[in-house]
Amino acid sequence: MTAEIIAIGTELLLGEITNTNAQFLAQELAILGISHHFQTVVGDNIERIHQVLDQATRRSQLILCTGGLGPTPDDLTTEAIARYFQTPLVEHPEIFADIQAKYAHRGLPTPENNRKQALLPQGATVLPNPRGTAPGMIWSPRPNLTFLTFPGVPSELQAMWRETAVPYLRAQGWVTGVIVSRNLRFWGISEAALAQKVQEFFALTNPTVAPYAGKGETRLRVTARATDREAALALIAPVEAQLRARTGADCYGADEDSLARVVGQGLQRRGETLGVAESCTGGLLGAMITAVPGSSRYFQGGVVSYANAVKEKLLGVPGELLASQGAVSAAVAQAMAVGVRERLGSTWGVSITGIAGPGGGSEAKPVGLVYVGLAGAEGTVTAWEHRFSPERGREWIRHLSACQALDHLRRRLLDAG
Repeated sequence: MTAEIIAIGTELLLGEITNTNAQFLAQELAILGISHHFQTVVGDNIERIHQVLDQATRRSQLILCTGGLGPTPDDLTTEAIARYFQTPLVEHPEIFADIQAKYAHRGLPTPENNRKQALLPQGATVLPNPRGTAPGMIWSPRPNLTFLTFPGVPSELQAMWRETAVPYLRAQGWVTGVIVSRNLRFWGISEAALAQKVQEFFALTNPTVAPYAGKGETRLRVTARATDREAALALIAPVEAQLRARTGADCYGADEDSLARVVGQGLQRRGETLGVAESCTGGLLGAMITAVPGSSRYFQGGVVSYANAVKEKLLGVPGELLASQGAVSAAVAQAMAVGVRERLGSTWGVSITGIAGPGGGSEAKPVGLVYVGLAGAEGTVTAWEHRFSPERGREWIRHLSACQALDHLRRRLLDAG
C-alpha cells in the first residue's frame, strides 16, 4: 500500500508560497510507516488535475490532496475529483450550518459562495475542519483507492490530519509500522569525500544510509523501518555508532543540532565563556549563538567592528597593523580575537574579517576571502584563511564564515578534551 501527495494551487507553481504541507505530510507518513513514493504540484486547472490523477490513481492507493477547497472559482479540487470519477456532487447541510456558525461567532454574515464548500462527491465522508471553513473529505471511489483532501492553510491541515485522518488510517489498517530517520550532520567535509569514506554503508537495506548536502554542510540520513519507534531506533543505533567512529570530528551532531548549540554545550561542560568580534558578518555569528536558549550562561557578547576605527578603539587592533596588513588578514583576525577576549573577559575570543562582496575585492584579496581568528587561554592565538565561492553571493559567504568560525572553536574544544 502506497501513498501519494498532490498539492493543488497555481500560487505554489509560481513560487509565491512554499509547499510546507507536502513536507509535513511526508514526515507524518514516515512516522506512520506508510510508504510514499511520489509528490506532485499542479495548478488550479481541472484538465491538468485530471492528468495528474491519471498517473496517481494507477500507482497509489492513498492519495492526499492539499489546497483548492475554498469558496472562490479557482478552488477546484473537489469538483475536479468528482468529475474525474463521473460522480455527482451532493450538498451536505451540516457542513454549511457549521460554516454559518463560524461566521456568526465572528459577527459576520456568511457569503453565499461558501455554500460551494458544502458540496462533496456522492458517497464521500466529511473530514472536519475545526479551525476553518473549508472541510475536507474521505472518499473511496473504487476498491483499493482512497482520497483524503485538506485545505492549503497549514494550521488547518495539521489539525485535520491529527484529529481525524490519523485515527481513520489506523482504523483502516494502514498503519502497520513506522519509518524513523536519524540525520547525522557534518561540517568541514564535502559530500563526495564523506560518501567515499562511508561508501559500504550505502548497500544496507534496513536501515538505509543516504548522503545529501545543503547550506554548506553535509548529512547522512539513516532510515529504518520497524514495528515501532523504539525498534527502529535500535536498528539505527549500531549503524550510527559505526558512522560516527568512521567520520570522527567531522560529525558535529544529529537531527536538530546546530553548530552553535554544540559549541554552547561544549563551553558549558567546561565552564568556559565566549566573546566574538565580527567584521564582514556584521553580527550574524552572535545571532547564531544567541538563537540557542540558555546561551547567556556562556556568551559574554560581541563587537561588530565593521570600520577600522572601531577595530582600533574597541578591540585594540594596532593602527600600524591595519595599515601594513590590511583589515582582511590573518594578523588582524588574530588581533581582533585577542582584543575581544581581553575586553569581555571571556575564556575564548573568536573573530571574523573578510570580503563578502559583491564589491571590494582585488586580485590579491578577492571577494570570498575570509579570515577566522581564535584566541584562547594561556595566550594561544590562531587564524585560518578561507576562500569561499563569490558566485554564491554575499549572504552565502557570510553564512559560511559564521559557521566556519563556530566549527573551528568546536574542534578546538574537542582537542582540549
